[in-house]
Amino acid sequence: METRSNHIFVGGVVLALIVAVLAFIIWLSQASGDADKEYDVFFKQAVDGLAKGSAVSFSGVPVGQVESINLEPNSPEFVRVRIQVRSSTPVLQGTTATIEGVGFTGVSQIQLDGAVKGAPPITQPGPYGVPVIPAKPGALGQLLSSAPELLERVSTLTERLTELLSDRNQASIAGILDNVEQISDSLADRSPEIAAALAEARIAIRQAGLAAEQISRLAGTTDRLLNEDGQPLIRDLRQTVQAAEASMKNLDAMLADARPGVQALTKQTIPEVGQLVRDLRDTTAALRSITTRIDQQGAASILGSPKLPDYEPSR
Repeated sequence: METRSNHIFVGGVVLALIVAVLAFIIWLSQASGDADKEYDVFFKQAVDGLAKGSAVSFSGVPVGQVESINLEPNSPEFVRVRIQVRSSTPVLQGTTATIEGVGFTGVSQIQLDGAVKGAPPITQPGPYGVPVIPAKPGALGQLLSSAPELLERVSTLTERLTELLSDRNQASIAGILDNVEQISDSLADRSPEIAAALAEARIAIRQAGLAAEQISRLAGTTDRLLNEDGQPLIRDLRQTVQAAEASMKNLDAMLADARPGVQALTKQTIPEVGQLVRDLRDTTAALRSITTRIDQQGAASILGSPKLPDYEPSR
């Protein structure tokens, strides 16, 4: 009877321990579940390389994994990726999610970055009940999105290269290369002349430098001459100019004094002299007339009237 009671006691203790272990495991799982947070990321690009269980990193530090990947039924251009990260991860306003490749394996992961210190955490629930982290195109996504434009540019460049390397242009380029080779040969043949010309140029430059130095010396000498010998000459010129100014003033005064006499001579004397000349001309004409009469008719013609010519009647 005592043996049976002992077995019952041992079995009860073992059962209690099993229940306690199960309770602890359940509590631990619930505690670990509370330690993780879920977020949705809507990518408007292909999510190649991502799969359920892919790593999620924050600034290169692993903080969680991808929980699910789904297409948006109402917006097929978007792909919804739900991630699960540790609660200690600083998912703040300004944090963005980017798809990045891991090496050359073709596997991708989600990279979180851009958190600003002091910013509030992202807690606003999205359309599926969890907060949404904005997506940012990664380098690979930008490359893939710009691939059509890049291919078009490559095609255009290929066409232009084809036109540039046509037979006609190749012949022209070959001709240019031949001309360049000929010029190189000519320069090689004339290298002694070029060397001589360079030597003459060096001599000319040296002589120009000497000439410049001599001109500088001449300028200094001229400056010294003007400073030493030119000062007395400048003083003499100033005295001469002052004397000339005084002479001009005296001449102006003399002209001012003689101006009334000149005006009287112009207005009175000259007209009287002109009248006297006219009278003398008249007197001379009268005397010339008397002289002519005396020569032609004698002295009696002056005293009496002129004699009428004889008249003979016609028969």
